[in-house]
Amino acid sequence: MSKNADGDQIKDRLEQLRCHFTWDLLIEDTAMPDLENRIFDEIEFLDTKYNVGIHNLLAYVKHLKGQNEEALKSLREAEDLIQEEHGDQSGMRSLVTWGNYAWLYYHMGRLAEAQTYLDKVENTCKKFANPSSYRIDCPQMDCEEGWALLKCGGKNYKRAKACFEKALEVDPENPEFSTGYAITAYRLDGFTGATQMSEAFCLNTLKQAVKLNSEDGYIKVLLALKLQDVGQEAEGEKYIEEALTNTSSQTYVLRYAAKFYRKKGSLDKALQLFKKALKATPSSVFVHHQIGLCYRGQVIQMKKAANWQPRGQDRKNVERIARLAISHLEFALEEKPTLDIAYVDLAEMYIEAGDHRKAEDTYQKVLTMKVLEEEQLQRVHFSYGRFQEFQNKSEDHAIIHYLKAAEIENASFVRDKSIRSLEKLALKKLQRNSFDTETMRILQFIHKLKAEMNKALEGPEAHC
Repeated sequence: MSKNADGDQIKDRLEQLRCHFTWDLLIEDTAMPDLENRIFDEIEFLDTKYNVGIHNLLAYVKHLKGQNEEALKSLREAEDLIQEEHGDQSGMRSLVTWGNYAWLYYHMGRLAEAQTYLDKVENTCKKFANPSSYRIDCPQMDCEEGWALLKCGGKNYKRAKACFEKALEVDPENPEFSTGYAITAYRLDGFTGATQMSEAFCLNTLKQAVKLNSEDGYIKVLLALKLQDVGQEAEGEKYIEEALTNTSSQTYVLRYAAKFYRKKGSLDKALQLFKKALKATPSSVFVHHQIGLCYRGQVIQMKKAANWQPRGQDRKNVERIARLAISHLEFALEEKPTLDIAYVDLAEMYIEAGDHRKAEDTYQKVLTMKVLEEEQLQRVHFSYGRFQEFQNKSEDHAIIHYLKAAEIENASFVRDKSIRSLEKLALKKLQRNSFDTETMRILQFIHKLKAEMNKALEGPEAHC
């Protein structure tokens, strides 16, 4: 048989495997450096019993970067961990790693070695009397797939949640499945925007995960943040204090404890904790972005104290802190250009530092990004509208962007502010020219929008 025929046969078998090469992990090229940094951070700083998968994911990322020898090293590390942690179940636990080996050797043109690992998978599948020669459907495999999807970013979260759900149906008290499910629910709330129902669901999954993993500081700080989100800040702070006294996953605990204090408004305490975390993980996009948000918060506090019109030394202090925010936000976006939420923060800090050209460039970058969540797009248009109104003194351009924010049917504080700003400018224009038909149409639109919003607030029972 020819080498090509051998290769085709092997490819058919490879496609039946369950591993990183067959899970359709959605990873954008621009997100790759940040993903690799996060993997390294997790290997070094996250105290977890579930770290075989992270070495497998690192191998896959190395392959995508064309570093196949490095990928093989990561797979060997995964194998060593499996032997240490799951000696008696190493066959079943090795299926994903062997699958990755087989794919990697296939891509390297080493077909005999690829076949060796396919044989290992086949023998293990036969041992468990599986109908398929090259794949097993079991909760542990669903869990492995869930972890891989979860680590690869927001576009994969819904599929990750489905994987952990499937695993928990078989083993509802499994600590690993519960942890994965809770983290995914938390991330999904942040990625798609939380509703009252999703927050209640997320809270329950986090509480269950903490119950099953009582020593895990990381899951405790996520529970604390979710409690803060639902208005139970004092209860959340108890978990933060408990996690900070624990040695488990300290770098991760510091990050999320700091985020908790930033959201609470304790910016000095938040910065102190973030700077500790930054010493351990100097390339963390999350930490740099959060530090940028702390400095942004300080800018807002200073402006508020100066009645929103800082002058003299107050103005200099605002500019100095804005530049500190800029340095961290720029770093975060250099490392992860897909971090769309950071562009508006950066543009607003450029404005505070008096650099309007850079602010304009930053707004243009985010406005041309292909996929933005509705909530984020609203914020971009509202912020850019304010820039047009107050810095560029262009009422017409401001109206365009306030209108775009208002037209997005996502009930939010930003939408309300956009409608108020739009109405204020439209009335101002109408005072100058009472025959301006375009402005009249905008005011009619606002009136209709407000009526619809009031109707929605009243609810169906008000019309029974």
